[in-house]
Amino acid sequence: MSTILKWAGNKTDLMPEILKHLPKGPRLVEPFAGSCAVMMATDYPHYLVADINHDLINLYRIIAEDCENFILRAKAVFESFVLAENYYRVREAFNHDREINTFHRAVYFLYLNRHSYRGLCRYNQSGGFNVPFGNYKKPYFPETEIRAFAEKAKRATFVCASFDETLNMLEPGDVIYCDPPYDGVFTGYHSSGFKEDDQYHLASILERRSSEGYPVVVSNSDTSLTRSLYRNFVYHRITARRSLGVAAGESKSAPEIIAVSRRPKQTAWFGIDLASDRDYSVEVRL
Repeated sequence: MSTILKWAGNKTDLMPEILKHLPKGPRLVEPFAGSCAVMMATDYPHYLVADINHDLINLYRIIAEDCENFILRAKAVFESFVLAENYYRVREAFNHDREINTFHRAVYFLYLNRHSYRGLCRYNQSGGFNVPFGNYKKPYFPETEIRAFAEKAKRATFVCASFDETLNMLEPGDVIYCDPPYDGVFTGYHSSGFKEDDQYHLASILERRSSEGYPVVVSNSDTSLTRSLYRNFVYHRITARRSLGVAAGESKSAPEIIAVSRRPKQTAWFGIDLASDRDYSVEVRL
């Protein structure tokens, strides 16, 4: 199943590899929602889906709450606003019209995503969406994907939160999957960006959560930094297609890692009577 949004780093093509490493559990926690490709390709009983991008979470909430009305309104916008001048008028309203309600903002966000250059989601430091028009002949309207998402969203809770806030919401049995902005790659999907310090901070939290027994799976670029940050994890090197930073119509592959937490060691003590009056203790590391 493809996703509602065009998204840099969309995990749809990599799901066969990612699924190999995701254990079963009552709930999957995703601090970086992105396109929600992982949620759509898995079958957990419950999901906690978070992102710091308010527009993204607003879109997902609106579709979950009012799918049919959203499809009706969004389809009308797609059919009516087909020229570059329409696109820039919508972008101007999206960035500056404070009277637009959350419903119409979600409609505009989908429109901008599907009509912008390569489907980029990029903001300037003032928080304005600044991707130019993509000049596509007939952008795809993802009605089937919207309906499938709305059905899966019945199991999900969507929150606008930072990754550290989200990772403080864990419950016993949760499984964590993180797909942060990649080290050394495009990070402008939010006005605050994602810096090297954020990579360190995220890794330290995941290390601690792993030591507490939570299964953790992380995707990232295969770089010296990420190999160092996740040196206590088992990491699997894969090759993924990447199109950002290359000419239109071209593509290139890039190495990535899937880092998987190790099960924490446990110590168990057993008293054993070896047919004598003495008790022996045996340490077993699991």
